[in-house]
Amino acid sequence: MSTTSLTSDQDTADPPPSAVLADADLPVIARRHPWRWVGVAAVLVLLAMFVHGLATNPGWDWPTFFQFFTTRTIFSALWVTIQLTVYGTVLGFALGAVVATMRLSSSPFLQVVAWGYIWAFRSIPLIVQLLFWFNIAYLYQELSLGIPFGPEFVHFSTNNLFGPLGAAVLGLALHQAAYAAEIIRGGIISVDAGQVEAAAALGIPKLRQFFRIVLPQAMRSILPNGANEVISLFKGTSIVSVMAIPELFYQVQVIYGRNSRVVPLLMVATVWYIVLTTLLSIAQFYVERHFARGAARSLPPTPIQRVRRSWGDLKARAAR
Repeated sequence: MSTTSLTSDQDTADPPPSAVLADADLPVIARRHPWRWVGVAAVLVLLAMFVHGLATNPGWDWPTFFQFFTTRTIFSALWVTIQLTVYGTVLGFALGAVVATMRLSSSPFLQVVAWGYIWAFRSIPLIVQLLFWFNIAYLYQELSLGIPFGPEFVHFSTNNLFGPLGAAVLGLALHQAAYAAEIIRGGIISVDAGQVEAAAALGIPKLRQFFRIVLPQAMRSILPNGANEVISLFKGTSIVSVMAIPELFYQVQVIYGRNSRVVPLLMVATVWYIVLTTLLSIAQFYVERHFARGAARSLPPTPIQRVRRSWGDLKARAAR
């Protein structure tokens, strides 16, 4: 067979299937998720039923709710709750950082002391700790400074050492420090050891290594758990009501003890807890976004940016 005939046969042969598929104008059909829409519909129905119950059930007693939601008494109690949260968080995480440093030290003595502190304060319920500090004067009427088992130089009464609010802050801070120490320690040990070794090889001082290399990376692990602890502490301040401290939950109990409107007053406390917890969650998102720099090529989108992107996608689909 001649070369000319071979060429003619190749030119008249059918093109490969891949070329046909490439030339064809095939529509792209998105994958369908019917059960996803069924789940969305079920959730919307349940949400509508819940909202309908809130609006039509007279047991919620919304007039009483709005009557007490913004009263001076509730605002004062809310301020006490915020104070307890701030003091407990700041003191707890400051002491927790010290305890975490002790656990990570090379000294066996410091490691044992730190482990013992964490073990003790995580084992004892918070309400027991609060009542213990509130009744410290029952065990020790006086405290003194001096030589151990020797002469005493200064005496002071425990009755005047701290009041109910001080006892609550002390109990919350000591309890929080035990959990904060483990959160901080877990964040630090999550950083790859090669980072520290590389910094040491470059001659960077240890203090600078920690604050410029280790801590920014550890914060990505510390922040989610730390924020959960802060939110738990904020809601956990309601437990100090056993000490008759006028925080939010205690004042709500006092009010509904007088007018017997239990449900609307509990809703007052619930809504305020939801509002402040939401604000804390928003702050957590932006702090985590700040420390995400360097971990990803682009920062995570904010909720507003996500809404704009979704709206733009919907407009593009509608245009097609």
